[in-house]
Order: sequence, then structure tokens, then C-alpha cells
Amino acid sequence: MNDRTCILSRESSPREGLIRLALSPDGEIAPDVRAKAPGRGAWIGVTRAELETAIAKGKLRGALARAFKGEKLTVPDDLPVRIAQQLERHALDRLGLEAKAGHLLIGAERIETAARSGQLHLLLHASDARPDGAAKLAQAWRVGSDREGTDLKGLVLPVTRTTLSVALGRENVVHAGLTDAQAARRVRDALTRWLHFIGPERAAEPCADDARGPSAPEITADPTAGSASTGI
Repeated sequence: MNDRTCILSRESSPREGLIRLALSPDGEIAPDVRAKAPGRGAWIGVTRAELETAIAKGKLRGALARAFKGEKLTVPDDLPVRIAQQLERHALDRLGLEAKAGHLLIGAERIETAARSGQLHLLLHASDARPDGAAKLAQAWRVGSDREGTDLKGLVLPVTRTTLSVALGRENVVHAGLTDAQAARRVRDALTRWLHFIGPERAAEPCADDARGPSAPEITADPTAGSASTGI
């Protein structure tokens, strides 16, 4: 069984969607988003705002004390910031790995071609992408996926093209597309966990053609992939 229980909400979820907290040798609580640190850990599945409230009210300390069975521990004031930074790094590293594996397309023309031919499984945009460019690619994706008339569209990342370009080692990365179904799933999982934690108020607003305003990522089935994909 791969589920873990959030020490704050007491709800069980697959560990891939939760965040592990580890106890360092000096007794400080540290984020372990890759879940690789040795020793016991505690898991949380709340948003950043909920975590900050739990810290302020002392609920996190109490939950951690129970999880680590009374061991002396210190909760750093900037724990939410550290978690957000690690989640961002993990998501961008995942994109970088998929790019090196040849699963990621850069450039509007290449992405549009793949989208119209039914080869696109996930569409991403930098936060400063032009709405009309994002809308054009979304339309190509809907056509290629035989989903015209739906709200299938790309995910606007809470980072600018500069940050995205540095992460991928390319120049001027405004749009990116995943052409491998499993790669899209791996990226989607990393992005979903990151965006859930930072919450809609800290994530980038969707492109202007989305009249619903800021929202959490919506997971929809991609019929061309045989698995789930992310759309907003």
C-alpha cells in the first residue's frame, strides 16, 4: 500500500501527492519532497496557507511531536518557503530530465505541429506567455485530440520564460509540450503537487481566454495518451 496519512488533516492519500518532512540530525524539521532522506518522516498534504496557519497556531509542532514520538525538534519559521522552493525545483528538474530524454518540444511551431497530429500529451506555458499564442496552441491541441468544443488547454506555470529557459538550458522558452504519455504523467504529478501546495493565490493566473480566473490545476483524461493529463 502506497498511501500515507497527513499529520494535520488526518486524510490518507497516495504518497506521490504528499510532502514528506524529515528530522535532521540537529533536530530541525526539513522538507524532503523527493522522500529520500534517511530515518523517520512525517507527511503533509495541506496547502501553504493551511500550513502557515497550523504553524502559527502550534498545531504543526504538536502533530510533529506525535509523529516523531516526543523527540526534540525545531520548526523553522521559513518552512513553507523551503517547501515551495523544493517543489518548484523538483518540478523544473523533472521538465529538464524529460527534455534531455527527448520527450519535450520547445517552440510554438513544433508544438503546434505535434498537437495537430495528435502527438501532444501535455501543454505548458510560461507565466508571461502571450494569451493569443497560448490560445492558438490550445486550439491545435483540441483539434488533434478530437476535443473541439471542450475547455482542454495548456497549464500556465507560475514562473516566467526566463526561469523556464534556465531550467531547460534553452533560450526564450515560452511554451513547452510533452509528446510522451508517461513523461506527461511524471511532469503532471510534479506540477500538481507544487501548484496544490502554493495555492491559486500564489500560482500564475491562467491566460486571458480563461474567464474563470485563477484556479487549481484540473486533471482531465487525454484520449490520445491513454492516461490522465493536465489542463486548465
